[in-house]
Amino acid sequence: MFRVTADSLEAYLAFDPARSAELEQLHTLMRKAAPGLKRHFHAGTPAGEAGMRMTMIGYGQFRYAIKSGKSTPWPVIGVALQKNYISVYVAVTRGGKPLVSCYAGKLGELRSGGNNFSFVAFDDLKAPAVTALFTEAADIFKADKENPVRYMQGD
Repeated sequence: MFRVTADSLEAYLAFDPARSAELEQLHTLMRKAAPGLKRHFHAGTPAGEAGMRMTMIGYGQFRYAIKSGKSTPWPVIGVALQKNYISVYVAVTRGGKPLVSCYAGKLGELRSGGNNFSFVAFDDLKAPAVTALFTEAADIFKADKENPVRYMQGD
């Protein structure tokens, strides 16, 4: 299994020098589209805790809770290096559906799931559509800080 071994934002950005430019281009787009979602390092969650174990770059933050009542800080938008591509996770909904699903096939993505999409090179992405996605996610989160919590709990 591919795992990024980093313990800070700087280490994450330097982990794969061949793809650091892709991460920075995505960050530049994010800064313009959703300036209120601040970039940070997300260390993943320990086994038995809410959330995914992988490290990632986070934008914005909310408290993700599971049915047991445990909770952890979680990114509103997360960016993760994978072995052969970069994945973007968006924990926001529109009309009860994962927001990314509303943009599927429009982002220039390599693949898309309900709440995520992946790409190999930033230039493969359709920047206007990705900008619209990030702006909408930030606007929804700003207006309703509980939106991703309801999504993550499956309500």
